[in-house]
Amino acid sequence: MISQELNDLITRVGTEEGAGKVLRQYWLPAALSVELDGKRPVVPVKLLGEELVLFRDNSGDLGLIGRHCPHRGADLCYGRREDNGLRCPFHGWHFDKTGQCVEQPGEPEGARMHEQIQTAAYPVVEKNGIVWAYMGPGDPPPFPGLDCFAAPDSHVFAFKGLWRCNWLQAMEVGIDPAHASFLHRFLQDEDPADSYGKQFRDTAANTDIPMTQLLREHPRPDILVEETEYGLRLIALRHLDDGRTHVRVTNQIFPAAICIPMSNQMTITQWHVPIDDESCYWYSMFTSFADPVDKDLMRAQRMKEHHLPDYAPRHGAHDNYGYDPDEQASETYTGMGLDINVHDQWAVESMGAIQDRTQEHLGKTDVGIIQYRRMLRAAIAAVEAGGDGLLMQNGATEAIRGPVSVDAIGLDKDWTRIYEARDGERRADCPWTAG
Repeated sequence: MISQELNDLITRVGTEEGAGKVLRQYWLPAALSVELDGKRPVVPVKLLGEELVLFRDNSGDLGLIGRHCPHRGADLCYGRREDNGLRCPFHGWHFDKTGQCVEQPGEPEGARMHEQIQTAAYPVVEKNGIVWAYMGPGDPPPFPGLDCFAAPDSHVFAFKGLWRCNWLQAMEVGIDPAHASFLHRFLQDEDPADSYGKQFRDTAANTDIPMTQLLREHPRPDILVEETEYGLRLIALRHLDDGRTHVRVTNQIFPAAICIPMSNQMTITQWHVPIDDESCYWYSMFTSFADPVDKDLMRAQRMKEHHLPDYAPRHGAHDNYGYDPDEQASETYTGMGLDINVHDQWAVESMGAIQDRTQEHLGKTDVGIIQYRRMLRAAIAAVEAGGDGLLMQNGATEAIRGPVSVDAIGLDKDWTRIYEARDGERRADCPWTAG
């Protein structure tokens, strides 16, 4: 259990809140690049509680500025794309991508009031299907050389989904290695669906054991947590009866991302980005170490489970997450279908809009969550003290690689050799890495 004061400190994301100040020190996903496709590349963005509008100007440059015109508050999402900016249809005030008002055509000739009018504006860059925003003070930090950024666009597919809960509980489900043996437990081992969200229905690497069976029969992994230059490395070890060890290595990338293995040739790097205190988006980057990804197919698979324009999931509290008691009795542990995204969604949304951590009781398998919260609190303190000591905020950030995320099985008593060998094999065959 923690105090309500501490729970507020690590969950709330306003400009004056502890977690909000930390998150603003980092690049965060603001939108999918595909959202700007079409005749009118202008979309609303709500990020860290701020109402913004993202657009491509007439020259193709990106801008992210305040959504409401500083004149009378009209919605600039309906602004005219003119002269490399947005012009408010209400009175014609024109803003460039820096948020500067450059013209007020209804004001007296020669008036210079516009020079004093500035709306919020944030730097944005585009990387592998996602538009990233920096909302903090000073110059933005460099991007680390993570696999999802280092891979060519042809080998990365990006998608997002809406969850109606606080960002922290959404992120924490990804650093909980124990939950997979229960929340994602399948009571049958055949694979009836070739669809996204099936990583726990794959076959464990280097073995004929279905992952479903492995997780079901070994629900008590040894969990190790190591601090790294990017955040945390989480190691779950499941010791098999024949002397082999299943090694699953996942990662927490500070402050709000995880990196997990999707299959033997693909990882998922997923950010959990606050819309506001009580809702968030997950942004996933699927990175292939083998063939280029089929983006049309992967998007079509995901769009079967989501609705536009806000990428809300098809299942949710409105339909009891598709819960079927007959399925729960014979096929899945949750009774909520084969897509593990729905399982996670139920888990984090059912906690409430902001989890009441004054009532929780963490166990030994929650070591990753405990360690992450310590890191977050340390980062909050560092920001309050002037910003020194934040992870990935120095000259060495661009040199950060990976992180390594694998499922592997081996006989070696040293688990590090098992996962390093598996990652080495993957990178040796990868067309875009040097091994």
